Amino acid sequence: MRDLGTLIKAYDVRGTVPDQFDADLAHQIGAAFVRVIGAAARDGGPGAVVVGHDMRPSGPDLVAAFADGVREQGCDVVLIGLCSTDGLYFASGHLGLPGAMFTASHNPAQYNGIKLCRAGAAPVGQDTGLADIRALLESGVPQFDGPLGSERSQDTTAGYAKFLRSLVDLTGIRPLKVVVDAGNGMAGFTVPAVLGTQAGLPALPLTLDEMYFELDGSFPNHEANPIEPANLVDLQRRVLEVGADLGLAFDGDADRCFVIDEQGGIVSPSTLTALIAARELARHPGSAIIHNCITSKAVPEVVLENGGRPVRTRVGHSFIKATMAQTDAVFGGEHSGHFYFRDFWRADSGMLAALHTIAALGGTETGTTLSSMLQSYDRYVASGEINTPVSDQRAVMAQIGAQFGSRPGTTIDELDGLTIDGGSWWLNVRPSNTEPLLRLNVEAADAATMARVRDEALALMRGGAA
Repeated sequence: MRDLGTLIKAYDVRGTVPDQFDADLAHQIGAAFVRVIGAAARDGGPGAVVVGHDMRPSGPDLVAAFADGVREQGCDVVLIGLCSTDGLYFASGHLGLPGAMFTASHNPAQYNGIKLCRAGAAPVGQDTGLADIRALLESGVPQFDGPLGSERSQDTTAGYAKFLRSLVDLTGIRPLKVVVDAGNGMAGFTVPAVLGTQAGLPALPLTLDEMYFELDGSFPNHEANPIEPANLVDLQRRVLEVGADLGLAFDGDADRCFVIDEQGGIVSPSTLTALIAARELARHPGSAIIHNCITSKAVPEVVLENGGRPVRTRVGHSFIKATMAQTDAVFGGEHSGHFYFRDFWRADSGMLAALHTIAALGGTETGTTLSSMLQSYDRYVASGEINTPVSDQRAVMAQIGAQFGSRPGTTIDELDGLTIDGGSWWLNVRPSNTEPLLRLNVEAADAATMARVRDEALALMRGGAA
């Protein structure tokens, strides 16, 4: 019996192939998915599920098994083939169908998984369907006594590219040299479609320098995980070598984007969140902007300065998307490089974030650099996320709360883990959903304060190490 608790994460299904995740399990999940979300026409649903996959070699067989499970429940399947995760979200929103994206995102080559959504790219997480799917897998999915659903293929790539380009005005931008590191992931498929002319789109004044665009799920050059600085070194070096205006790095399923400036510096996702927030507020004055509790203090400051309403939420796409729906927020950003757009069914898209960056820089005067343009949004010094194995997470968090929270002028909240704000600094420590880890983030007005707070908190965490 598989450990479904290990496989079914907070937001998706993910495991190693074939020992943890194989075609038989994909088949069962397909059937359970239809039952749980009522996708079949007999349940009053749309009668079909749209399915895509990334470049991992195990994808086609897992998709075929999943599709059989869906069809055996009397539900049709629309296969869109190779796509990015935001390409699947586009298909779900455009076609009005629930969807399944076979990807393990940034995980190593031996992994695969499924990101599920309801019609209109609405999230499926632990509280919105995944727990019910797990329960059905454990109890056994009932057989459907009726005709099989049908299966058809549809290419949605051109529609995806045209839709993204319609959301960001790139007319009149100045020529830019852009290096793109696809990490052998799906950006090697989507970038030519969106930034090129494959979809019949107008040519852009961009000189693209393509790195690792060959689709290869073995990731021969580096992991397609740009949140790890080591995976950005090749891109940083290339930006400097060719004198590029900026660099773009995507993860394996291309739903996250990281940006490198002309000096080879890594642009914080919080800085990019602030930039896009200002741009979206110029188009939609007074709107709400979502940011999680790990993003820089600069984000709510910029939102307020631009007449918007900052709304703070927990980390994770299901919380972001739910809060966006409640507040009708126009945009949301996370410290992990996920960026969410109301006009994109509140889903995240790394490519849309890249287009906003290109449009913002391309709209400035010749000679303006990305680093100078972003200077007003980059206001604080951050530690980045530091993971530490801890055996008794609750006890260590209590120690941190007692040591830091007792100081004059500090405030404490427990929206997501423990956040302590000391005015000129703040820290957040929260447990991992899947491992015996504590995750620490610290930000301060200066490097010395950040280092002092970081090291003091780490000492307590390492004292309780697993």
